[in-house]
Amino acid sequence: MSNRGIIITERSRDIGDFLVGRLLPFRKKRMVGPFVFIDHMGPTVITENNYLEIGQHPHIGLSTLTYLFEGEILHNDSIGTVQKITPGAVNFMTAGSGVVHTERTPEELRNGVPHTVHGFQIWVALPKDLEDMAPAFQHVTADSLPSWNLKGTSFKLIAGKMHSYESPLKVYSDLFLLEIKSVERDSLSLHEHLKGEIGICVVKGAIEACDEIIEAGNLLVTKDNDYCNITVQTNTHLLVFGGQPFEEERHIYWNFVSTDIDKITKAKEDWVAKNFDMIPGDKSYIPLPGK
Repeated sequence: MSNRGIIITERSRDIGDFLVGRLLPFRKKRMVGPFVFIDHMGPTVITENNYLEIGQHPHIGLSTLTYLFEGEILHNDSIGTVQKITPGAVNFMTAGSGVVHTERTPEELRNGVPHTVHGFQIWVALPKDLEDMAPAFQHVTADSLPSWNLKGTSFKLIAGKMHSYESPLKVYSDLFLLEIKSVERDSLSLHEHLKGEIGICVVKGAIEACDEIIEAGNLLVTKDNDYCNITVQTNTHLLVFGGQPFEEERHIYWNFVSTDIDKITKAKEDWVAKNFDMIPGDKSYIPLPGK
């Protein structure tokens, strides 16, 4: 067995070509390319007793990416965006120097009828020279994202480039985000088309790598850039992400990401002092942890 990879579970382990474990960040791997945080949401049944109610909270130094398989979420932010996201579409909020937003169940779904929310929330660090850029927001509809099939396996390019395809989502570094669904067993050599560090979230089903079976709920990360050979089992659903890593270390505290720890300290102080621009008419406020 070679030493090229790592798999990430709650008890991370090394299987040869991959690290395996439970999403980002984890103790053996803080970033994959420019990706610093990945949260697998659900699937969760939303009822009238637990509507999604994430009040005003801040971000700096990163872009947040929301991608849903099921359900709907309403996004509001301090630069004036009001945007509902539905399955297969992308919400991409770039915080830059600082932005505040909320995430809630849309009003039309607050009718007592249970519904499921399932998807991913992802943070992408900004390049050092863009960490203080003006905040921005993009919404890309599901039908605008490139998709194709090879040997019964379907691909959807959420961000970046692959083959001759390019996502319309504007990103600020060399990265990729790809959804893959298999109907039958299939062998994939992703390193032939994706450059840099590669992470694979097993959403459903299982994959085989280095003579091991990795089931849903795990993340694999390649230990060598530009190397990734796997076998996808039948009825498997993957989210593949990564890209070229940054040279500089990223500091992370709560919702703040920066190459400069002093910027994080200032963001903490500004949030406590309520110096961030807030969403007009919204009185919610999530306190800084520990305050």
